[in-house]
Amino acid sequence: MSNRPGNRKKESILALHKMIDSKIRVKCLGGREMCGILKGFDDLVNLVLDDCEEFLRDRNDASVVTEETRKLGLVVCRGTQVSLISPEEGMEEIANPFMGGEEED
Repeated sequence: MSNRPGNRKKESILALHKMIDSKIRVKCLGGREMCGILKGFDDLVNLVLDDCEEFLRDRNDASVVTEETRKLGLVVCRGTQVSLISPEEGMEEIANPFMGGEEED
């Protein structure tokens, strides 16, 4: 291999190595949400989660994720499906500023 500047391996903007062996929450493109201990990952953001739990959806409204969970165990989450990765601790849900009351004239 050549050592030209154009051939350098690009660094990932994700610092997943800092989250190894810590609990993370993953949101997938299909709307699934899961939480587990990050055991490994690769350049394509394929994730290996241990003690993984999936957050189930409301039976009446599929767009609402409930706090009810289903244990999955050891999971390999394909990177092409991952839309968000966040640490479980320190995460809080905020209200959507674009939804809600309409502006008054």
